[in-house]
Amino acid sequence: MGVSFLSTCSSLLSLVAHDPPSITTYQPRSVPICCNTIKIDVSGESQVHLRRRDILKSSGVAIGLELIGNSGSLVGNANAADLIQRKQRSEFQSKIKGTLYTAIKGNPDVIPSLLKLAINDAFTYDKATKSGGPNGSIRFSSEISRPENQGLSTALNLVEEAKKEIDSYSKAGPISYADLIHYAAQSAVKATFLASAIRKCGGNEEKGNQLYNAYGSSGQWGLFDRQFGRADAQEPDPEGRVPVWEKASVQEMKDKFSAVGFGPRQLAVLSAFLGPDQIATETLLATDPDVAPWVQNYQRSRETVSQTNYEVDLITTFTKLSTLGQQINYEAYTYAPPKIDITKLKL
Repeated sequence: MGVSFLSTCSSLLSLVAHDPPSITTYQPRSVPICCNTIKIDVSGESQVHLRRRDILKSSGVAIGLELIGNSGSLVGNANAADLIQRKQRSEFQSKIKGTLYTAIKGNPDVIPSLLKLAINDAFTYDKATKSGGPNGSIRFSSEISRPENQGLSTALNLVEEAKKEIDSYSKAGPISYADLIHYAAQSAVKATFLASAIRKCGGNEEKGNQLYNAYGSSGQWGLFDRQFGRADAQEPDPEGRVPVWEKASVQEMKDKFSAVGFGPRQLAVLSAFLGPDQIATETLLATDPDVAPWVQNYQRSRETVSQTNYEVDLITTFTKLSTLGQQINYEAYTYAPPKIDITKLKL
């Protein structure tokens, strides 16, 4: 049997407005003017014989250039504001990950539950009604106490404690449970991959870190990080949408995965988190001809140094799972930059 995902949890590393044109007084002098190849000499107060359409054309060019100049200024301001927001969100994400990493490092046994918490929160999604999904509804007592969520209270408690710390340093309001639950799952996945690299290096954290940085798939999380700004549900999602995974048949699991837009490949890659015993779950899934090839593929991948196939597919699946039916607010957690009082600047 191949290497188990959960067997890697034993060791973790310390996770513009334009200025008005200046006014200049011109003295009359002889100047050649060209409009539509008609060359006319203008001297002092002498009569000018310019065709009206030529003057209008010249004026139109000048106005057009002025409009282009102004629009360029507005675009520049918009781009600058967008860059500020991106920087704010990136810095906030980094602090969130640091908080979660510290919490998970102190509670490595909670990693499987954090991943299942995110899965069960997301699997309430219903394509027909466009309702449910990764909206943080699992935080409600009536939902976390359902049979399919048995044993996940410890993971939810870790999320709630992390939320208190994160909200204390957030400059743009509290973080949503919807975002935090899925960032906790991301941190759990990364911590487990890193632990696997350390284990493969005989427990040497420095070498394990180097191995993961050289061969790991951390960069694959880029798309996940951009899906940041989920809104929280205000009530529990309907019952009966998430099966009790360890009691479900292979066909029932396949049907549920199909209902949210997933197939045998995603079922196999998430198999470690669908029950308390990964080996038993994979053994069951290996009896199905559609799922078996993917189970075997990921078992082989986990035995390699890089685990590339397994890591990339798991990250991709979690990224899609974390956005099912959600409208992402790309301005969430951004705030107006502080204003500078120029009267207090020392020159």
